[in-house]
Amino acid sequence: MKVTFVSNYINHHQVPLSNELYRLLGEDYAFVQTEPMEEERIKQGWAKDYSTLPYLRIYTDNPSEVQKEIDESDVVIFDGLEDESYIADRLKEGRIVIRAWERLYREGQWKAISPRGLIRKYHDHTRYSKAPVYLLCCGAYVADDFEIIKAYRGKRYKWGYFPEFLPSEESERKEWKEHDIPHILWAGRFLKLKHAMDALEALRVLKDEGLKFEMTLIGGGECEEELKEFVRVNAMESCVHFTGFLSPEEVREYMKRANIYLFTSNFEEGWGAVINEAMNSGCAVIASHATGAAPFLIRDGRNGLIYKSEDVKSLTDALRGLVTDRDECRRMGEAAYQTIATEWNPEVAAKRLYNLCELIMSGAPAFEADGPISEAKVIPEKKMYEYVKGEWQCP
Repeated sequence: MKVTFVSNYINHHQVPLSNELYRLLGEDYAFVQTEPMEEERIKQGWAKDYSTLPYLRIYTDNPSEVQKEIDESDVVIFDGLEDESYIADRLKEGRIVIRAWERLYREGQWKAISPRGLIRKYHDHTRYSKAPVYLLCCGAYVADDFEIIKAYRGKRYKWGYFPEFLPSEESERKEWKEHDIPHILWAGRFLKLKHAMDALEALRVLKDEGLKFEMTLIGGGECEEELKEFVRVNAMESCVHFTGFLSPEEVREYMKRANIYLFTSNFEEGWGAVINEAMNSGCAVIASHATGAAPFLIRDGRNGLIYKSEDVKSLTDALRGLVTDRDECRRMGEAAYQTIATEWNPEVAAKRLYNLCELIMSGAPAFEADGPISEAKVIPEKKMYEYVKGEWQCP
């Protein structure tokens, strides 16, 4: 079985999964990069030299040869690219394609009313309802978006991003996180959709209540000066610190020492791989319900907390609970680590994807019971918060 993964460019969130697929498939696995990495990602420290990876193919270096490799593959995993020319022939021929996709309507499902958009979605997706085309849902809202256009019914699988899994002993994690006061971490680009200000507003409340903590924000961007001004005006400089952008490896080091990780993005955040990484580091994660990764990775109250997106009081209450109950914070952080160690990691994901490819080729695709490659059920966007809180059941 030959499997080829086609994406815009390879990065540290994709290499671990590809390494595992290569271990399973050997020379029958290839990763095709179709374009250079964006300058913004390079500035964030994402640029690495991956030229020695045996499975990496750069499409622009040899288009005809790489296209031939795509065409001759038994299964092509097509990672959210708008340009379908790479798989146009195999779609016409009814050959196997597995699409990996984030949200269709991350800026609002109201956009589905556009007649031109619906025609495009039908052409790209809905018309393949009876073809061997399957959907890896990279986020908890993807299935609902695709249900609007009636695409891939019965063929939607839970999926996401799988950063490198870093194993550690419980005693190590306990030692990393032994601090007199809780260490809290936020990392990402300072964009409006990330809502870092919500984190600072929640922390201001805790500070005014006399609670002690140490907060670090890693990153940079358009909202940086506004965030720093808020910290200055509210006399929070002694407990809130900015580092600027750091490499992914440096961010992981901060995660090791953090007790609590905050993820505050809104519905425009398709996944949020830092949640995987923070859980892997044994952090108790508090995440917005609107982010794609949170409803898949976090079981509210068991291995983390989910708060109502853009609701500062909801975030403040969740944060207060973990800052004041260090034992509960440690318990959730340990449960978070186990979630990644046993299920949401590159090795498990690769094995399950490999098995799915084999099942599709045999004509009998199936869902796993839970986690990667389990069924991505349709949870309406407006019901997701109730769903993750156990107040609404999927029909």
